Amino acid sequence: MAKILIGKYEATIYPEGNGYTGAISLGFGPDGKRQRLKRKGRTKAELKIKLIEAAKELEAGVKSSDTYTVREAVEDWLAKGLKGRSEGTVSKLTILARKHVIPLIGKVKLKRLTADQVDAWLEGLAGHLSTRTLGEVHAILKRATRQAQARDLVMRNVAELVQTPTGKEGRPSKALTQEQADAVLEAAEASPLHAYVVLSLTTGIRTEEARALRWDHVVAWDKTAKGWRPVTEAGFKHERFAIYVWRAERVGGDTKTRKSRRTLEIPKLAAEALRQHHTRQAAVRLSAGDAWQEHGLVFCTSVGTPLDAHNVRRSFRSITRQAKVGEDWTPRELRHSFVSIMSANDVPLETIADLVGHAGTRVTEAVYRKQLKPVITKGAETMNAVFGDRKRRKRKSA
Repeated sequence: MAKILIGKYEATIYPEGNGYTGAISLGFGPDGKRQRLKRKGRTKAELKIKLIEAAKELEAGVKSSDTYTVREAVEDWLAKGLKGRSEGTVSKLTILARKHVIPLIGKVKLKRLTADQVDAWLEGLAGHLSTRTLGEVHAILKRATRQAQARDLVMRNVAELVQTPTGKEGRPSKALTQEQADAVLEAAEASPLHAYVVLSLTTGIRTEEARALRWDHVVAWDKTAKGWRPVTEAGFKHERFAIYVWRAERVGGDTKTRKSRRTLEIPKLAAEALRQHHTRQAAVRLSAGDAWQEHGLVFCTSVGTPLDAHNVRRSFRSITRQAKVGEDWTPRELRHSFVSIMSANDVPLETIADLVGHAGTRVTEAVYRKQLKPVITKGAETMNAVFGDRKRRKRKSA
């Protein structure tokens, strides 16, 4: 048995089995028994390295385990680190973790994970995942390791030391042309999603904003009262209508940021679509009877519950297929189409940024700004001009 000093600790090394065992003396516990921290190695040199690591962990107050794996760290993070996240976000991150993290590096002991291993893992995914998805997958490992650090299960986060590589090029978002937009609007007329499509295309609101829109946030201008009143009180026998984009289908129910909140006057085409939708929804509510769950939502299921984003995407693909513009479209591209149509009709970029709830004009995606007043009317005016003569154009082409 040999005695050595590891930092400020006294340790002993002795042969055991087919290798060696080392024990660091930690003094005596409250019960008077000697406390020792043990490590095993095949050679003395290997064992000494492990004892040095153990001493460093003792100094840092870390109690890392030789058996705690990346898989366990990720599973712990999925169970404890996603509180307050939406169901959709939890589901997405769980799928990414169990497809791209756990099967590939899950068996590695977390304390033995190296930056080179993380690099190799990410490079192996770079040819299969988009840059955005690759960043999300990398973030899972970083956050899982960060949580393990917070619980003194590992000393450092090597995932933080590695830069996310560039993934494969994802499908760029696209916008409908004027002709395609007309075709989509016509195809949507027979769909329960008709008003959803019209409102999204002619106002540029986000899909999560549309799904969260309530009837008390659809308002009409009351000339007598000289103010905006909910259509639930004022009805649809008015000339001007607007929507309060103050909520979104997100955790907490708020818009993407506080600065995304805005009030938009809507064009006549959207107002008429909402009027028809309101009438149809009343009939659906009556038919559902006791099964109806009142949430006050403009767009909802046949029993009044919030729409599922996946179902909206599926229904929208059906519309674009019928419109013969292809199936490779998503509802959020109605927003891109709105921006494109506005720009094509010489609407200043600053105004477009206001309409879609952006603080600046930089790619219309930077910081969002609050816009509760005044009511923005330019979008409605332009869309009235663009789509107001749609029926006349249809008659001419017939």
